[in-house]
Amino acid sequence: MNSLPKLFIGIFITFLSAWIGLVALPFIHLGNMQPQQDEETGELFPPTPDGLAAHGAIVYGSMGCMYCHSQQVRADYIGSDIERGWGARRTVPRDYIHQKPVYLGTMRTGPDLTNIGARQPSALWHYQHLYNPQAFAAESTMPPFKFLFEKRKVVGEPSPDAFTVPGLELEEGYELVPTYDARALVAYLISLNRNYPLKEAPLAD
Repeated sequence: MNSLPKLFIGIFITFLSAWIGLVALPFIHLGNMQPQQDEETGELFPPTPDGLAAHGAIVYGSMGCMYCHSQQVRADYIGSDIERGWGARRTVPRDYIHQKPVYLGTMRTGPDLTNIGARQPSALWHYQHLYNPQAFAAESTMPPFKFLFEKRKVVGEPSPDAFTVPGLELEEGYELVPTYDARALVAYLISLNRNYPLKEAPLAD
């Protein structure tokens, strides 16, 4: 009976130590991390996403994209991500300071998207790919996101956002345009550009 207080104190100290090491210290170290400023230009990295891209991050989460795509490039000594061209450097905690929640991903059914904005900066490419992924890779298991687009009759002048998709024939007088969510999602994907060095993660040679 006399050993029970010591047992409970030991259990408490064990859990307290684990909490300090796994929660408190990382929060203190990472919770106040700020963007890095370029000494020559004064530009901040990572840049703050604009409002459209910020909404696109919400769409990205609601579409479940993080279940098939990661956003974490491993260092060259523990993986081949950089060799594959998925990023110009490894990702570090500073890369995620503007992201809530952080979409690290759970698996890589598709390629990592950390640097997709640098690899594919064209909004048109993203619209076409979202509408019909198999038009770009026949073996792709990515589902088409056609519900993010609207096929509508042209009234007056065609929309400046209208686009065509390889293999898709529209009826005469109709056009395909992205919805607000589609434009936001593409703005978010293009904002995923890590082609800048950080002091803790220089660009790979």
